[in-house]
Amino acid sequence: MLEASGVKLSYGEQQVLKGVTLEVPQGAFTALIGANGCGKTTLLNVLARMLRPEAGEVRLAGQPVTHFSRRELAQRMALLPQRTTSPAGMSVRELVMQGRFPWQSWWQQWSPADQQACDQAIALAGIEPLLDRSLATLSGGQLQRCWIAMTLAQDTPVILLDEPTTFLDIAHQVTLLELLVSLREQGKTIVAVLHDLNQAARYADHLVMLRDGQLQAEGPPREVFTAANLKAVFDLDAHIITDPHTGVPLCVPAAESAVRASALRVAQ
Repeated sequence: MLEASGVKLSYGEQQVLKGVTLEVPQGAFTALIGANGCGKTTLLNVLARMLRPEAGEVRLAGQPVTHFSRRELAQRMALLPQRTTSPAGMSVRELVMQGRFPWQSWWQQWSPADQQACDQAIALAGIEPLLDRSLATLSGGQLQRCWIAMTLAQDTPVILLDEPTTFLDIAHQVTLLELLVSLREQGKTIVAVLHDLNQAARYADHLVMLRDGQLQAEGPPREVFTAANLKAVFDLDAHIITDPHTGVPLCVPAAESAVRASALRVAQ
């Protein structure tokens, strides 16, 4: 169980998280959704102990995350951040191998278990043809898949991902989301920040909807993915329909709302 209790955090005078309390369901795929600047990435980084809250705490398996060493925490929880920095001169193979660092020590270097974890991650991410290429030669989508492979190679029970579909074309987005579902079916706990609302409703078991640093709603998509919540969080007038193939809710923006959203994207 990963949980946050009364978490508050500010950047300067701007309070970004305003007393967030959240229990992440174990063995589920949780999607964090909300408008830009609502605190999704900040909350994910607090859960991963990348940021220290001003108030409240985060607990993993009943223990405050501050009680774990960095190595111990990295054996339990992996994070794929929104922004990554590719080391100069590193190959794809070397990047994926970095995911095994938390499992190694001065008396136990590379092992058959490390190789197996990397081989599996490489296969799942579909990056076999890229292994001997330099990271500097990759497209944005290829590079994102390599970072995903490194995260999977870490082989932790909890996986946190910040906008993992960034740079991926639609086919690779679907492949990744289906991969996350399969990992959840294997017992992994997945938490991902997603911007595509319909993808979040389609693939996640549990939605957490943030508004201005606070929880607007959380629960199964059928309960959270409502016209009222979308209006409150995104100022989006939308129709909610049911996918005839999967039975999950889908958002269809109303005409006026779609025009406003398009104008906002142009302005940004």
